[in-house]
Amino acid sequence: MKASVILSGCGVYDGSEIQESVLALLALQQQGFDCRFWAPDILQFHVVNHLNGQEMSESRRVLVESARIARGQVDDLAQFSPEMADLLLIPGGFGAAKNLSDWAVQGPSGYINPEVSKAIRSMYTAGKPIVALCMAPVLLAHALGQYRPKLSLGQAGGGSPFDITGIHAGVESLGAISSEVPLGGIWVDETNKLVCAPCYMMHASLVEVHDAIQKAVAKARTWI
Repeated sequence: MKASVILSGCGVYDGSEIQESVLALLALQQQGFDCRFWAPDILQFHVVNHLNGQEMSESRRVLVESARIARGQVDDLAQFSPEMADLLLIPGGFGAAKNLSDWAVQGPSGYINPEVSKAIRSMYTAGKPIVALCMAPVLLAHALGQYRPKLSLGQAGGGSPFDITGIHAGVESLGAISSEVPLGGIWVDETNKLVCAPCYMMHASLVEVHDAIQKAVAKARTWI
C-alpha cells in the first residue's frame, strides 16, 4: 500500500507540525504503507522564530523547508497524481492555514492552494481515503464543501487553545457538516472516506496525539 503526505513547511507556527508529521509517518509505516512526501513549491506566508513566536525578516520556500521533515525525500505537489497513492494524509500546523490556504488571514472567505485542492479532489474522485490532522480539515472544507463532508477540528471549551466554535462555523459556511470531538478522538465520514483527528488543536500530550493518529490511519486503512 502507498500513502502520500502533503507537508506545508517545517514548524508548527509557519509550516507542518513536526511531531504530527513524524507520528503520521510512524503510524503509516507500522500499518504497512510505503510513504511519499509532497509539498507545493511556493514561498511561505512568513517565517516565525519558534523561540519567541515573532516574525522574521526572511523568506523560505515550502518545498525546501518540508525537505527537513522528509529527510530530503519530498516531491513537488504539482506532479501528484492519485494513481500514486492509496491514501492521502495531511498533518496540521499553521502552515495548513498560512501556506496551503490563507485561512489564518481570511478564514473561509479566502483561498486554498490550487495544487492542494487538486490533490484532495483527485483522491476523493478516485474513491480513496483522506486523513486530515489538526487544522488540515479546513482544507477539506475548501476543496470538498460541495459534497457536504463531515469534519471536526476538536471540541470547544477548556480542552482547546483555539476558537473551535468559530472554525466549525467557518467550515460549515463552505458546505461542511461539523461535529465536536473530544481529546484523543477521531471523526469519521464513512460516506466520503474522510477521517479527522484534532491532535494539537487540543491541549494534548504526545502520547494522546500518537494514539489518535494511529486510530485515524487504522480507520482509513479499512477503506483500501
